[in-house]
Amino acid sequence: MKEVFLRYFQKKLKIISNLSESRLIATSSLFFVLTCNYGFFSNVYKLYVNQDNGLIFIVSLATTLWAILTLLLVIISFGILLRPILALLCLIAAAVSYFSDKYNTVIDITMLDNIVQTNKMEAIDLLSTELVFRLVFLGLLPGVLILFKTVRLESYRDRVQNRVKLIGFCLLVIGVGVVPNIPAYASFFREHKILRYYTNPITPLYSATYKLLKTIKKIPHYKIILHGEDAKISKSHTPNKLVILVVGETARSDHFQINGYKGLTNPLLNQRNVISFKNMTSCGTATAYSVPCMFSIFSEDEFDIDTSSYHENVLDILNHTGVAVIWRDNNSDSKGVAARVERENFQKNKTSVNCYEECRDTILIEDLDKYISLHQDQDILIVLHQMGSHGPAYFKRYPNDFEKFTPACHSPELMSCSNNEIINAYDNTLLYTDFFLDKAINLLEKEYTNYQTALFYVSDHGESLGEHGLYLHGLPKILAPKEQINIASILWFSENFDTNIDRVLDKKETPLSHDNISHTLMGLFDINTNQYDPALDLTK
Repeated sequence: MKEVFLRYFQKKLKIISNLSESRLIATSSLFFVLTCNYGFFSNVYKLYVNQDNGLIFIVSLATTLWAILTLLLVIISFGILLRPILALLCLIAAAVSYFSDKYNTVIDITMLDNIVQTNKMEAIDLLSTELVFRLVFLGLLPGVLILFKTVRLESYRDRVQNRVKLIGFCLLVIGVGVVPNIPAYASFFREHKILRYYTNPITPLYSATYKLLKTIKKIPHYKIILHGEDAKISKSHTPNKLVILVVGETARSDHFQINGYKGLTNPLLNQRNVISFKNMTSCGTATAYSVPCMFSIFSEDEFDIDTSSYHENVLDILNHTGVAVIWRDNNSDSKGVAARVERENFQKNKTSVNCYEECRDTILIEDLDKYISLHQDQDILIVLHQMGSHGPAYFKRYPNDFEKFTPACHSPELMSCSNNEIINAYDNTLLYTDFFLDKAINLLEKEYTNYQTALFYVSDHGESLGEHGLYLHGLPKILAPKEQINIASILWFSENFDTNIDRVLDKKETPLSHDNISHTLMGLFDINTNQYDPALDLTK
């Protein structure tokens, strides 16, 4: 029955001639170059079209890309794995091409982590008719053709000989294409490194392979590596301290009104005595990397995302000293940061009046007074992880009453909106964040007589809104524009909070980073440990 079905299906698809394995690989590689690399070639074309011999270099680059991709496919696809691998690559290349063409994103190691950790709601926001179209016509249908294509039976010797010939031909193509254009290639690799990340599916193949090798190489840690075991509160303080740390999502520093932005995105914070750090940068450009990094006791240079889950972080250190710590989440999750402290996830609890299609960030403040009342004899740290300005469906991040910047984009397909509409929708999310932060400060003010209170807000990363043809975030930090790494950050203190405000004010214009977060948290609670560096504490 199976054979009858296969013959029928092949007939319907008009599969007439058989291909050898080598020709199937070469043909598939050509298909990928021609249909899934528009983002790569459009960027190359813009740079080289007006240069001497620019078109010749572009043609050379195309043939070289084909040859390199063919060589990779020869190495990774063989035997019974040949057709499944090629079919899977069709789907991967189709999906990658959509995000590369539309948002100028690249699928590197960090982006793979994001994909793995993307929840259902975030995935739905990314769906579009064009994505489905590409998946079907550039991914699914070619994949089906490959899977049901009859590959000509060859002896082992013939298969090896044909592959050797194909490898030789590819090397010849590379030589003919590169050698006469060595100066152009040298300039290309030296000055336009970012373009290499757009080659599809070479970059996702490399990223997936690298990630797999690192995963295999990992030594499982059954015991968490402890840090700050010597931590203790260095001086007594009365009353106790209550700090709310808000982990923002995708908030750019240059779109905060209190930092000089022309849009009125902070009408409420602008009326408060908040201290805004204009030159704060993130350690990553994606939540999956930035959140573990900002709570790590390691500096950005020392931080390793692959081993971060094995180490205690600053929340654990505070917990050791008796500080009551709770993590409340309206984003995907804590990325492992809150694994050993109390936590609540409101993405999975939509019974609140603040939940419609999704829960609004103000749900994070609901019933906090109950938690506070249960820990009156302790210092308290409350971490609120926002949904914030998560794109591309910015319009879902705020209630209708907060659509003050108009016209605003009401589609997750940003290319269907004007740049002004995209910016307006994004600014509306910041307007709602302003309301949320003001509401959190109101709660802290009510506890003024019982606690010394403070609010610390730091975004995880920034966002591209069309600058340089880029959208969203996630580019490798070494290549990322300032819009993706210059983040919004503020501090607010109650009048009775024991700190030197002048020292904090002195840092408003100072270049700062996520490296400051852990040490500032320890400083706020007067924690003394060998892990604490006062030079990185914003209050010192």
